Amino acid sequence: MHGQLTFISGGVRSGKSAFAERQLVASACVAGGRLVYIASGRAVDKEMQARIEQHQHDRADQQWTTIEQPVSLENVLPFIQPNDFVLWDCLTTWLANEMYEERANTFCIQVPGCMEKKAKQLLETVQQIRERAAHFTIVSNEVLDELPSPFTETQQYSKWIGLLHQQLVHMADDAIEMDYGLPFYWKKEGQVTTR
Repeated sequence: MHGQLTFISGGVRSGKSAFAERQLVASACVAGGRLVYIASGRAVDKEMQARIEQHQHDRADQQWTTIEQPVSLENVLPFIQPNDFVLWDCLTTWLANEMYEERANTFCIQVPGCMEKKAKQLLETVQQIRERAAHFTIVSNEVLDELPSPFTETQQYSKWIGLLHQQLVHMADDAIEMDYGLPFYWKKEGQVTTR
């Protein structure tokens, strides 16, 4: 037995996070569950600090339990309880953090096999959270609609986003793409749709 898994992607400022939060708040209210927010963002500059503060302000009224986890998502597992409604925001930020996690004066993206290991661990962790929580929603940015980059590491980033998106959508009960604040369900309750 496992909880529901929802994957939500979309462009920057497409309404992904707000939609995910509304969905989970409504479901948790009905079930009497706890709201858990897993935040991957790091306040590396003023813009990111402002975005983090805005997200915190937006969630203030719903009593979210926030877990700051920029890397190593598996570290949240001891905190996830049955009847939790969990939002992870977001996959693309986590991916950048993991790619550039420094180890022995080099980055993971530069070490053969490092990202493969991290991707495998991530997918296992997603399944474990799903087995513990009532509902697990993953938010991610859709950056693959842009022109291909001439930079090797940006190409690697895009490759990993594409691979992880495909695998997570395969695992998910619902796969939603946000456009202009409106949700389009590519997959609903395991059934695939087309435009």
